[in-house]
Amino acid sequence: METNQMNTSESTTQKSKQNIFENTTIKPTNAFIGASWIALLTGMVSYCIGLWNATMQLNEKGYYFAILLFGLFSVISVQKSVRDRIEGIAVTDMYYGISWFTTLVSILLLIIGLWNADLALSEKGFYAMSFLLSLFAAITVQKNTRDLLVVTRFEKTEH
Repeated sequence: METNQMNTSESTTQKSKQNIFENTTIKPTNAFIGASWIALLTGMVSYCIGLWNATMQLNEKGYYFAILLFGLFSVISVQKSVRDRIEGIAVTDMYYGISWFTTLVSILLLIIGLWNADLALSEKGFYAMSFLLSLFAAITVQKNTRDLLVVTRFEKTEH
């Protein structure tokens, strides 16, 4: 009886895995993977070069750099928890909520910092856009990484 239940459970799990691949094309193209990495590097490097060349004090530069790292970690955490929930992997509501909260806080801290900074509007816009590009690209790189992992595992079980 237990063997029958385990076989039924394994069969259900296998069917749900197959449904993921039947309903969507999950493997990202090499072009999309490359574009995602280029966007991430462009956003991060531009932001950091802007900080390096800025005439602000070192503590301000550290503040903006810490916000970049905080934001990148936060959006990766959001993407992972959203994806886990879609795939049926348990994610606590607290972790899910904290991930969204920290993402919003990182954006809010950047807005507050730029609002109060003694910078030209073009500089403020540059930092905001390179920050948002970095966050978006981090999400897509994480998604591509996860998609490739799922596809690789699926192909291994198929052969």
